[in-house]
Amino acid sequence: MARALGAEAQQVEFEDDSGAVLKAVGRQLKSWRERAGLTQGELGAAIGYGDEQVASVERGRRVPRPEYLDKADEALDAGGIIAAMKVDVAEARYPKKVRDLAKLESEAVELGAYENHNVHGLLQTEDCTRALFQMRRPVLAEDVIERGVAARLARQSILTQQPTPILSFVQEEVTLLRPIGGRMVWRAQLEHLLEVGRLRHVEIQVMPTEREDHAGMAGPLQLLKLRNGSTVGHVEVQRFTRLASAPNEVQPLETQYGIIRAQALTPRESLKFIEKALGDS
Repeated sequence: MARALGAEAQQVEFEDDSGAVLKAVGRQLKSWRERAGLTQGELGAAIGYGDEQVASVERGRRVPRPEYLDKADEALDAGGIIAAMKVDVAEARYPKKVRDLAKLESEAVELGAYENHNVHGLLQTEDCTRALFQMRRPVLAEDVIERGVAARLARQSILTQQPTPILSFVQEEVTLLRPIGGRMVWRAQLEHLLEVGRLRHVEIQVMPTEREDHAGMAGPLQLLKLRNGSTVGHVEVQRFTRLASAPNEVQPLETQYGIIRAQALTPRESLKFIEKALGDS
């Protein structure tokens, strides 16, 4: 029964047309490779990827990066046909439930988020993200993990997009102390937080556990102010997500987030806190 429920949960969480797109792209790549008379290992050597990666892409289990498609197009003399698949793959990298959020994030001029359990997805390293997906229960299949990792990393383009949005994050203290992925992975995660937190358009704050008054006890939240002047709230609990756009729903979230920021350490104090956590790790 547990196994059946686990399979159903994976299907509900990731079921959309993206998987079909990736499999179709994989079949096309395999067809072009066989037409060129190359093995997976030979193609991998020609484009700088391992044969296992080539096999995973051809099965639709791994999302090919744009440079992968460009190099494959050149190596297989596809005349731009393979490279043109980048448009479809760019959208397919997102599971359906992530797609709307990613689109909103790309349109945001300001983003604020409070996290009480994990480092926010936009701040995670690839190794930390993969470790979080690998520890999901029921256990996720490898192709589901890889799609989840690719989608989360792709969303991080908001950190460098132009025009640059204003980003703020409040992290609960415990999210900086739990060594997700092991000591070396976690040290790299803390170093990444320091690097991102020093960007001029990013502010990271820490909410100390010792705070007696805490406006964020209801759980994590995210607010996005969009180019059109509207504000959207995003809430996720146990993989159930909800977007809120009605003013009577968004305004309380804005008030709540403002109080959370006021109760947390300042950005400068927070960077010192992260530096100490890194030194103690």
